[in-house]
Amino acid sequence: MKFIQIPALAVLALSPLASAQTDVSYEGGVLLNASELLPADLLRGESHRVRDHVATDGFLAHFEIDSDFGTFEAIGVPQAKSRIAEIRAIKKLVETSKGDLFAEGMKRSLTQPVDAVKNIVTNPVESVKQAPATVGHFFTKVGSAIGRAGGKVKDSIENDGPPPSGSEIGHAARDAAGFDKAKLDTARQLGVDPYSDNARLQEEMDKVTWAFFAGGLPLRVGAAVASAGVAVAATNMIGIPEDTYALTQSELALRDGRSLAAMGISDENIKTFQLYGPLSSTRRHRIVLALETLSKTKGRDLIIRQVNACETPEQVDFLIAALSILAEHQRSGAASYTSLAVLGRLPGAIHSNGELHVPAPVDHVTWTEEVAHFATRDDLGNAPKVLLHTGKLSAAAASELSAKGWKCVNVAYPLL
Repeated sequence: MKFIQIPALAVLALSPLASAQTDVSYEGGVLLNASELLPADLLRGESHRVRDHVATDGFLAHFEIDSDFGTFEAIGVPQAKSRIAEIRAIKKLVETSKGDLFAEGMKRSLTQPVDAVKNIVTNPVESVKQAPATVGHFFTKVGSAIGRAGGKVKDSIENDGPPPSGSEIGHAARDAAGFDKAKLDTARQLGVDPYSDNARLQEEMDKVTWAFFAGGLPLRVGAAVASAGVAVAATNMIGIPEDTYALTQSELALRDGRSLAAMGISDENIKTFQLYGPLSSTRRHRIVLALETLSKTKGRDLIIRQVNACETPEQVDFLIAALSILAEHQRSGAASYTSLAVLGRLPGAIHSNGELHVPAPVDHVTWTEEVAHFATRDDLGNAPKVLLHTGKLSAAAASELSAKGWKCVNVAYPLL
């Protein structure tokens, strides 16, 4: 099975302290039932089924979702929920493209027809026996990646060219006045991320949106129009900020850029943040919203630099979730943070009571060597330490973390 992996740097974390722990019995990843991680209504639908057995890597769960539109993979509960919402959206879009209104819209669209949508073929995958490593390197004691983002924007532009749009719609259509707004409305009705990296979803949204927009017809996308609750429920499920649908991509970038400048972020770091590939518009906006919530904390510039050093969307998503945990803790009144910190690669925050809070957006943590190294890192200082974790800890992980002085607090997955 092919997974999108976050580069593992665990080998760099080996230290005399870690190697001395030879008497510890370590655990590996475990195989869970999907029903232990997702609610029953998400496990199976008209067009999808989540495979029963879900492998974990000691931190996150690796889901396989079979659908009428191919097999999708998801790392972590939030991404699994997003993929399920996207599969439902694709179904609605495909159904809409078979209707009379869509056909009428295509007839009216004479100046810029849409090219045929490419067929996406996804080979079935075999049941996973062992999940590859994902975010373990965030917890290891390694040098911070801050400062290594220099040149990424330039390299991305020169070597890769503009990011792929996920569709074959013509340039004239992309530049047409109002099309961006129309596509945002399509995404809002479906309750999905308008800037999702799901290529099939983007193709279907472009095709359907163009037919209605260019044909001068009111947009109708399946059942979402008949029941606004469908879109609202999906939006809440995957955590898309509402103003993501209200502002175009350029408007959102301007709004977020001004906010970062007001925080004192340097122009160079803002430019990298605004242009670097793994940071989609939605990802950027969620980061900015979290930092706005943490308005009384010092060190927000460190977080932006750390985000800019990420190399993949999965790394960015992990940092967003971690940052959002801190923001939600601050917003709810459960904490009052005075400063933010980058602990190697992991974000953390100092509570006004002197505690160090470390967010861990994970699914199922087992007592692996990586977790043991994290628990005994000497670079975390002597302050009381609190692990704000989502998901579950194995009995061994909970016991060992407690024995090493960690207070473990279970929190909900953050939604901004």
